[in-house]
Amino acid sequence: MPHPFDDAIALAPSGDDTFTGRTSPAYANFIGPYGGITAAQALQSVLLHPKRLGEPVSFTINYAAALADGEFTAKARPARTNRSTQHWIVELQQGGETVATATVLTAVRRETWTATEAQLPEVPRPQDVARTHRSGVEWLNRYEMRFVGGHIPRGWTGEEHPESLSRLWVRDDPPRPLDFASLASLADIFFPRIWMRRAKQTSLGTVTMTVYFHADGAMLAASGAGWLLGQVRGQGFRNGYYDHTGQLWDEGGNLLCTTHQVMYYKD
Repeated sequence: MPHPFDDAIALAPSGDDTFTGRTSPAYANFIGPYGGITAAQALQSVLLHPKRLGEPVSFTINYAAALADGEFTAKARPARTNRSTQHWIVELQQGGETVATATVLTAVRRETWTATEAQLPEVPRPQDVARTHRSGVEWLNRYEMRFVGGHIPRGWTGEEHPESLSRLWVRDDPPRPLDFASLASLADIFFPRIWMRRAKQTSLGTVTMTVYFHADGAMLAASGAGWLLGQVRGQGFRNGYYDHTGQLWDEGGNLLCTTHQVMYYKD
């Protein structure tokens, strides 16, 4: 049996620069699919493209509308190819209408001086943290999460909290070897920061998400199917929109990616 993630991101070539895929009930959200799986599907159209040069360095997806259940097309084209970098434009369409757009930078990486300023949090090992059970939508069953701090407040009390910092261990369920597509999806596992700040049910949705890949393919392969440590914090909340920034490390303490997301909300 294929892993649910591999089944969800399966794309079939259907013409020049075009692939056909389907939404997956295994990653269903409240309205449409989980945003992380849509991101993975968009990135996968570049990863599968025969003209691709190098590996992903940055990826941005803009959610124009929720995907309906069923078939979609992914159109990925290289807008410009340089000696070692390539710039991609991706469109996801349903019924002739665009539901998401994305841009991807791929590059041939070379050995250089390396350093990391993002500080790895000191947290218990994943084996020493109990699994956090979340329910309500199907995609939550695709990931095993173990919160070490900053879980969703218990009860919608409306009590405001001074910060929205969360930390958790996470991996695919069942475990699956890490790659660029699954890392892009994992970058969206953080619950909305405004819930953390206000403990109030709020209508909201992701507008745009960017993932910066600090790992190359060899580092992802070395991470295997192990745990990732995620950290996320909100930054600014104003006039119906807010942003958060997050990081994902592997068990060896290697920074794999950073992510930035903007969400809209209704008060």
